[in-house]
Amino acid sequence: MKEKIRIASGQGFWGDLIDAPVNQVMHGQIDYLVMDYLAEVTMSILQKQKNKNPELGYARDIPELMKRILPECKQKGIKIITNGGGVNPVSCAKACYKVAKELGVKGLKIAVVHGDNILDSIDSLLQQGAQLNNMESGEPIAAVKEKLLSANVYFGAFPIVEALRKGADIVITGRTTDTGLTLAPMIYEFGWKESDWNLMAAGTVAGHILECGAQATGGNFLGDWESIENFEDIGFPIAEAFSTGEVVITKHETLGGIVTVETVSEQLLYEIGDPKNYITPDCVADFTSIHLTQAGENRVEISGVKGTPATPFYKVSCSYDDGYSAVGTLTYSWPKALAKAKKADSILRGRLRNLGLQFDEIRTEFVGYNACHGPLVKVDEEALSEIMLRVAVRSHDRNSVERFGRELAPLILTGPPSVTGFAGGRPKASDVVAYWPALIEKSLVKPLVEIIEQV
Repeated sequence: MKEKIRIASGQGFWGDLIDAPVNQVMHGQIDYLVMDYLAEVTMSILQKQKNKNPELGYARDIPELMKRILPECKQKGIKIITNGGGVNPVSCAKACYKVAKELGVKGLKIAVVHGDNILDSIDSLLQQGAQLNNMESGEPIAAVKEKLLSANVYFGAFPIVEALRKGADIVITGRTTDTGLTLAPMIYEFGWKESDWNLMAAGTVAGHILECGAQATGGNFLGDWESIENFEDIGFPIAEAFSTGEVVITKHETLGGIVTVETVSEQLLYEIGDPKNYITPDCVADFTSIHLTQAGENRVEISGVKGTPATPFYKVSCSYDDGYSAVGTLTYSWPKALAKAKKADSILRGRLRNLGLQFDEIRTEFVGYNACHGPLVKVDEEALSEIMLRVAVRSHDRNSVERFGRELAPLILTGPPSVTGFAGGRPKASDVVAYWPALIEKSLVKPLVEIIEQV
């Protein structure tokens, strides 16, 4: 049993820095590379891709990445864990095997974790007693059941642990919690018991810090961000985890960025509700119990984390079709740039009203004035040199949205002067994907772990 392992974050979302996982592998010693690709909306995108092509439905960056890191990872014994399998982890595994064959990498074992995709099982699960009511509104899922695009259970760390126990070099999952990717290797390497809630919470906190990539090493940092060096080659965080539950957050010294109590604290506050009850499938972590200590340059020690038993539920992330939307912009210049933009907005709304179009919502922002801070803005309106008028509409009537797209350009010659910035053609109607969070009893779903044999 190991006493310490180094777990490196390689991606914070699908579309993050392409070179980040490569740098984690090449610039120093690590034992695990964990990569988080999924967000709620990502699942619906991947499901649509799979509907068009049954071989797709995973983060297609992964095979290209494997071409760059697989030989090095195999040589150094670095294990890879990612939820980038999306709605098709099996196809992702096969694509990785194809890369391994091309590179001549032998003896590779890839495991997949699936069973999280319950889209085709909704009726059966409802008959078994599942509710799947909206967690926020309480609405029954019947209200959107026929419009569902995706429905995925958030599994935790233990299916990944099972995959590691089966000897996997790479673990590719579907909808696994971001924190579970990091917690799993700790459970596996240190032999932690499922009922040791403090250890489960310690690993969960480490996973929360790693899940957003460089956001813990100076990226998106609200503090003294101007003093941070080498953003161009920023290092992603690494968790040095100890069997006792202590964790040190650090990074490769050859890479940019910074690891301080402040950068780690900002990430700890990211996307949490009740800090005493950070709920995951593996435990409930108490973020108010966390102690942070600057243990050296680019080294922050985490200790004292407390946890309580996990709930009997998994969270389910569903998405569904909810109409159409379109966004258009025009830019007005000085003098009286804001007054011009406001008048253009008034004219546009009047024309849409006169046409009798149906909208669920029309939203206007004046970028350069109030798009970020809204009514809190206190500036000299006359001094503004340019304003971008950005108007968005949403409706269940596609024709109304399409007609909106044809009403923006005419403002150029039939509205206020000094206008520019109309590029890319008319705004097009796009599908609105809405989010439906729900809970399901753990007893009703079961994760599936299998080794995908190379063919």
